[in-house]
Amino acid sequence: MERRKVQLTGGSTYTVSIPKGWARGHDITAGDEVVFHPDNGSLLVTPASATDKTRGELDISNQEGDALMRAVMTMYVSGFDEIELTGDPISPAQRRVIREATQGLVGLEVLEESPDTVVIQDLLDSAELSVHSAVERMHLISRSMLEDAVRAVRNHDLDLAEEVIARDDDVDRLWNVVSRIFRGTLRSPKMAREIGLSRENCFDYHSSGRQLERVADHAAKISQITLELDAEVPSEVVDSLESLLEDARAVIETAFEALFAEDASRATDLANQARAQVSEIDDHTRIIDDQLRDLDPTRARHLGLIVDSLSRSADYGGNIAETALQKAAPAPEV
Repeated sequence: MERRKVQLTGGSTYTVSIPKGWARGHDITAGDEVVFHPDNGSLLVTPASATDKTRGELDISNQEGDALMRAVMTMYVSGFDEIELTGDPISPAQRRVIREATQGLVGLEVLEESPDTVVIQDLLDSAELSVHSAVERMHLISRSMLEDAVRAVRNHDLDLAEEVIARDDDVDRLWNVVSRIFRGTLRSPKMAREIGLSRENCFDYHSSGRQLERVADHAAKISQITLELDAEVPSEVVDSLESLLEDARAVIETAFEALFAEDASRATDLANQARAQVSEIDDHTRIIDDQLRDLDPTRARHLGLIVDSLSRSADYGGNIAETALQKAAPAPEV
């Protein structure tokens, strides 16, 4: 850390010098412009060029299938506005994966193609993005997935189970958007200002979005188990599963209300209420475990995994409550 003394120039202008090492490290010379970003009592300085669109290049010659899919998603989440993929040449199979990845990520479109190059461009304007809306949408989808997953268990509805599994892609798509925005705010104070949120709040939404993405994963897991069950589940067991679902859903709903509460005192009360609800779920799961002992081992194992997924979903709601408590706590003065 270096200190600089603020000086008064011309009787009306405050000036401060920039450390030479930092300037050289960012190729800043006399006459170049820098940008100042007010940030919760601090003043951040960035090179003017840091506000321009970013372009990333990736050699995919040795990548295919899932590895290539993850590579494209990683470049997207990292915040590149243009992604140039190169190969020697790019095979038809690789192009199919690239198109699939592009269609599964919000805002991406193929800009140009050649035998050895594919350029993907992000068409989203960061000023039009809303982390709040994306996380809220994740909450609504994951909640409905969890409800429909248990309904599919009760009715042994295989079509509904498959539909729940398909909806997991929607949550993943939103999660990638939230991750991209969050990383963008870490890299550029300008983006945080454009979306109208502090970087601390972006972190809170990012953390909560991660928990909701896990809830959706467990809803999809429950539905996958339903596809593997060879018969309907006894009604008394389903009744207990639905009761456990209500408990888990109550935790998530209360925690989510705490996260979005504007009044800090109310947010704290709701978050503590959600945390207390989590501790009550263990007793409920033990009751269901006793019911499963009367079933054959294979069905008991499958249903035990469903109980575990519902219990874990409640735990994820508790994690959101923890984030809401941190968000509501008074911030230390800088």
